Amino acid sequence: MRVKKNEKEKSLENLKLAVVGHIEWMTFLKVNHLPTAGIINHAKEYKEEPAGGGAVIALQMSKITNQKVHFFTSLGNDSLGKKCYRRLKELNLELHVAWREKPTRKGISFVDNNAERSITVIGERLQPLSNDNLPWEILKDFDGVFVTATDEKGLIYSRKAKSLLATPRVSLETILRSNIKLDALIGSGLDPDEEIQISQFKDKSKVIILTKGEKGGEFYPGGKYKAIRIDSPLIDSYGCGDNFAAGVTAGIAASWSIEESIKLGAKYGAICATRFGPFL
Repeated sequence: MRVKKNEKEKSLENLKLAVVGHIEWMTFLKVNHLPTAGIINHAKEYKEEPAGGGAVIALQMSKITNQKVHFFTSLGNDSLGKKCYRRLKELNLELHVAWREKPTRKGISFVDNNAERSITVIGERLQPLSNDNLPWEILKDFDGVFVTATDEKGLIYSRKAKSLLATPRVSLETILRSNIKLDALIGSGLDPDEEIQISQFKDKSKVIILTKGEKGGEFYPGGKYKAIRIDSPLIDSYGCGDNFAAGVTAGIAASWSIEESIKLGAKYGAICATRFGPFL
């Protein structure tokens, strides 16, 4: 799906962006109803793709910038890991992989007729670590980096980029222990696993953004922002937050204002909900 860009957005096409994070091999199922006890569902649509926050953000950044995005990640040295690698290379990512003698994480995402979705992940989240043999030194040359998974020193390496953003799923304790300051910390205001104590993190990030789906969200310091309405039916909310994060990262990396960056993220998050599966 090609997304029309305005002239200002075309200025993002020279950005050099990277993601440090995780991958999950996801099965996407469109069903009449989300799973309930005793009910047999029949999938109306089915697809499999490498997804998870790291992969989805990297792929959307690549579309925004029309450039190869560098993706630092970790995969199991198994058939699913190799399948993820081949597919993401096909989709034009520059991959830096720490291979593990562990199974690649997988998952299942169900979406019903009302675009409500439920996700189950299976296995350990594999993440790139600072002591992995990865080219961490190149990150100093990047305009923007988004982190979904790494350790404290991995964050310190990532901080050498012009701008650095992250999700609370990195682990709030990891962010605190790294003793760095983020340009933005982006979390879901609807997901308890991404809850952020503003008072605890206000000195650890220039801005904190809490997304709330169709209700827009809030950013600190700042205020509330509105969601962007798309004149298309909602299909699937998988990846909306990741597409939002990709847009915000590109905007901040290009020195846009936080309001402009959030608006760009909201555009891509809204468009994401109008298609089935993880990618625009």
